[in-house]
Amino acid sequence: MELTTVWFILIAVLWIGYFVLEGFDFGVGILLPFLARNDTERRVMINTIGPVWDGNEVWVLVAGGATFAAFPEWYATLFSGFYLPLLLILLALIVRGVAFEYRHKHDRASWRGRWDKAIFWGSLLPAVLWGVAFANIVRGVPIDENKEYVGGFFDLLGPYALLGGLTTLGLFLTHGAVFVALKTDGDIRHRARDLGLVLGLATAALAVVFLVWTQAITGSLWSSALFVGAALALLGGLFATWKVREGWAFVGTFAAIGLAVAGLFVALFPDVMPSSLDPAWSLTTTNAAATDYTLTIMTWVAVIFTPLVLMYQGWTYWVFRKRISVHHIPAEAAATPPTAGQPTR
Repeated sequence: MELTTVWFILIAVLWIGYFVLEGFDFGVGILLPFLARNDTERRVMINTIGPVWDGNEVWVLVAGGATFAAFPEWYATLFSGFYLPLLLILLALIVRGVAFEYRHKHDRASWRGRWDKAIFWGSLLPAVLWGVAFANIVRGVPIDENKEYVGGFFDLLGPYALLGGLTTLGLFLTHGAVFVALKTDGDIRHRARDLGLVLGLATAALAVVFLVWTQAITGSLWSSALFVGAALALLGGLFATWKVREGWAFVGTFAAIGLAVAGLFVALFPDVMPSSLDPAWSLTTTNAAATDYTLTIMTWVAVIFTPLVLMYQGWTYWVFRKRISVHHIPAEAAATPPTAGQPTR
């Protein structure tokens, strides 16, 4: 197997990891004003992702860095053509991260309310815009013979791309609701489970339309198999939710997102950014790649450090695996904020 193909697969794995992990983070943040009925329940929801949200974001940083090093032409065209949506995503992630750290610095309701809104919008915008961006990448964008993006911002907002944004939003909301049901106890757990079922059914309809449309545009036998697997995993997750098996429900939504993203990359290959103007002008794993020497060095680095990172993140999830509920939130928590990097109480 050529190194260009290996690195296309590795980048796909990084994006899959990002979406399945950060996906429930986004879902929890968006659901914060709807599931929680008071500040204590909001603190419970934030605590479910407090120990892991920043680690989950590392996946997108590594994916971006790997794209820059392995496929510099892809990186350059992507970030120049998608400059505004990617900038909005970056700003949203910055505001969201600050909100997690600052909301507990004062116990005033107005202070916490403003940061809760920042968490909501900082989760909503990326959840939608990532779907829009990936839908455009798979469908193809106006790239000229110089491998440069020649379209405008509104060229990225076609019906297919907007449907992609709604699909990722629905998947992340369902994933987040299932995660809250898995990680909490009491009334909020029951509300999250009921909401997850409703959201999941609506998302299943959106996802089927989007994946069928994708298959019609640029699909293959392998991508169709992955898309069918994603649909079955989502339905299995909803069935497990209905049966009050939150662990299996989370496995279902986790697998649904992972298989769907994998299907998008399989449908895209061997292109990395198809040209809607002329297929001959498309960026591929061959003409967008770095030198073999660069890819060889990167491969050895990945072989050494990737298992270490995976083991550390797995250990983190294991340590913080237990459920939490309102009785775990002490009344004096607002007066004794945790240290940086620790979940709020």
